[in-house]
Amino acid sequence: QLHLVESGGGLVQPGGSLRLSCTASGSTLNMHIVGWFRQAPGKEREAVSCIVFGGRNINYADSVKGRFTVSRDTAKNTVYLQMTSLKPEDTGVYYCAAIWKPMSPFCTVTQDYDKWGQGTQVTVSS
Repeated sequence: QLHLVESGGGLVQPGGSLRLSCTASGSTLNMHIVGWFRQAPGKEREAVSCIVFGGRNINYADSVKGRFTVSRDTAKNTVYLQMTSLKPEDTGVYYCAAIWKPMSPFCTVTQDYDKWGQGTQVTVSS
């Protein structure tokens, strides 16, 4: 059973950077698509990015394109979300999610997932 744990959240000033990690246990992330989402207080959950863990396809929401970068470490069974030029509107709980898609070379930012982590808080404030 795949289990996801996010880490790396915290308080950062506007313009700063953070790197979030999503580490999987119980199963390899190979043949999975992994997504990042965020939810601000009082707002709906927003899809941020996706990555085909065993492939090359990565996509981003327009709101983070050029500022956020997704990467993976297959040896550590981990996906990272590098966030730069952070803005107050990036504040929220960030979640990673995964779904097993062995035949899919592509992902879409808003696709469905069936495994979720518990989330990590990111606060961008001066």
